[in-house]
Amino acid sequence: MPLSRLESFLRKEDVSFNKIVHHKTYTAQHTAADAHISGKEIAKTVIMKLDGQMCMIVLPGDMQVDFNLLKESTGAKDIRLASEMEFKDLFPNCEVGAMPPFGNLYDMPVYVAEALREDVFIAFNAGTHSLLIQMKYEDFERLVEPAIMKIAYHASY
Repeated sequence: MPLSRLESFLRKEDVSFNKIVHHKTYTAQHTAADAHISGKEIAKTVIMKLDGQMCMIVLPGDMQVDFNLLKESTGAKDIRLASEMEFKDLFPNCEVGAMPPFGNLYDMPVYVAEALREDVFIAFNAGTHSLLIQMKYEDFERLVEPAIMKIAYHASY
């Protein structure tokens, strides 16, 4: 089951969380609408390569990665989106594109858009395109210990 690794970790750390089952969706905004959650409370995970190293970028669902800010904030010379072929095998038991933002469980650095800190609760894909985990942002930050940066801008839909 895709959730087992994450759920085991959260239970071991004694963190409260809710599971939210929703229709299968593939974008943060569709997921938010289907789960009846604000788009800014959805924490979407984008896999990128910074100077050849895979990393997770986590940002509110209503924002997009600002490549210039990311480059500036991290000091990376070469940044790009990772292709699904490059990362699909790094997340066993997860559907491609539905990996949870817990890079610490996958030996991957995590960079979080500072705007995500404004939310008391966040919800994110839990390994499938039809299940979210909702938990306190402060618990997420404590467990993952991400680098917090200004790396995103509001998308206009």
